[in-house]
Amino acid sequence: MTDKTPIVVMKGITIEFPGVKALDGVDLTLYPGEVHALMGENGAGKSTMIKALTGVYKIDSGSIVVDGKPQQFNGTLDAQNAGIATVYQEVNLCTNLSVGENVMLGHEKRGPFGIDWKKTHEAAKTYLAQMGLDHIDPHTPLSSISIAMQQLVAIARAMVINAKVLILDEPTSSLDANEVKDLFAIMRKVRDSGVAILFVSHFLDQIYEITDRLTILRNGRFIKEVMTKDTPRDELIGMMIGKSAEELSQIGAKKARREITPGEKPIVDVKGLGKKGTINPVDLDIYKGEVVGFAGLLGSGRTELGRLLYGADKPDSGTYELNGKQVNINDPYTALKNKIAYSTENRRDEGIIGDLTVRQNILIALQATRGMFKPIPKKEADEIVDKYMKEMNVRPADPDRPIKNLSGGNQQKVLIGRWLATHPELLILDEPTRGIDIGAKAEIQQVVLDLASKGMGVVFISSELEEVVRLSDDIEVLKDRHKIAEIENDDTVSQSTIVETIANTNVNN
Repeated sequence: MTDKTPIVVMKGITIEFPGVKALDGVDLTLYPGEVHALMGENGAGKSTMIKALTGVYKIDSGSIVVDGKPQQFNGTLDAQNAGIATVYQEVNLCTNLSVGENVMLGHEKRGPFGIDWKKTHEAAKTYLAQMGLDHIDPHTPLSSISIAMQQLVAIARAMVINAKVLILDEPTSSLDANEVKDLFAIMRKVRDSGVAILFVSHFLDQIYEITDRLTILRNGRFIKEVMTKDTPRDELIGMMIGKSAEELSQIGAKKARREITPGEKPIVDVKGLGKKGTINPVDLDIYKGEVVGFAGLLGSGRTELGRLLYGADKPDSGTYELNGKQVNINDPYTALKNKIAYSTENRRDEGIIGDLTVRQNILIALQATRGMFKPIPKKEADEIVDKYMKEMNVRPADPDRPIKNLSGGNQQKVLIGRWLATHPELLILDEPTRGIDIGAKAEIQQVVLDLASKGMGVVFISSELEEVVRLSDDIEVLKDRHKIAEIENDDTVSQSTIVETIANTNVNN
């Protein structure tokens, strides 16, 4: 495909964990001066491949050659010494130090009396300037700059070690459009200096904007290496998930609106539900088998309303009826007892319990409803875990694996399985598809439709208007913490309908 000499050649990489082969003979070749995307849905093996290249995991078989030299990494320091640097989604820097101290960490300039801080900060300034970051004062405390800027500092730090390979693992997941633009400008500078960049992102638009070459993995196996410019999106998606684009389009396709029969009572009927300073009073009803979407811009009050419905925040106004009976849902325990479940948007900090296993994470909410003195019998627990791991297609299918070792999409599936195990009548899903790849996203969208078809009420909160329109029967539109419209979804409703509603509605705070 190219006359260039590769900087990294990984051949036949195999890594096995108890009961599962995470990588099965995977190849990856990186070239200097290129941005190379590692593609695949969650659980495909991307993270494991990165950990093999960075020395986190030892390979069971295969070979790694860096700059013509065979390598056997026994830890991350070996990989760094070979010229491999990594910037993770959660930036691994020291926020208590200055920008300059972080850039030069481990490579400080020394004088006769120890570290020469003046020369260290001058050197940091030079590295920052080389990357177009001369506007950043190296004396600035790292904690005072944005996450986006911290990522750029982490890249500058990688350049200090004369990195031959820069790995960027989901660097854009928390960035806005302007921050992504700044990051890409830096990536191009680094690329043009001859560094090979390995880029991981679930945003296809970004993949096609910044990358030169793609390697696709699926289920721990190498599928194909292709040039980005020569690969249509539908072909890429098909290789990632093992389905054609036509098959994918049928998953979560917009359904006919669920019609409410005369005299039917809603599962949930709230009037004037609100909390001062959080969300203004809202009227809302949700029926059995109905998907109700919450749409609005960041800060519109979508999450705040979801938390009130679940009792994660205590309302200070309004009434709450459940199946025709007035209730006070003032805390999550009461919500669970009344068959209301809520999957948070903050999966990592408020959802999963990272040090527990998949099994424990699935069972924990159900156990909470029974109390600590009534443990779930082992046989019943095994059946529950097996049922929801299969229903949610959790991969790898190992209930005893720590959940922190799963990909984001599979963590999300476990969380939904956790709440389904409590047999809710109303399931509130807050950003269930954020930060996950297209295959897992389609699976979760299909789960939402399947649950509704079985009679469950679902609240679907998402910043992606396209999926709100595609999945919802009714759409509650919020702006500036007010409910401004309720749209009955049909074939005439589109993303533009919601955008125009938001743009053309004034809110008096």
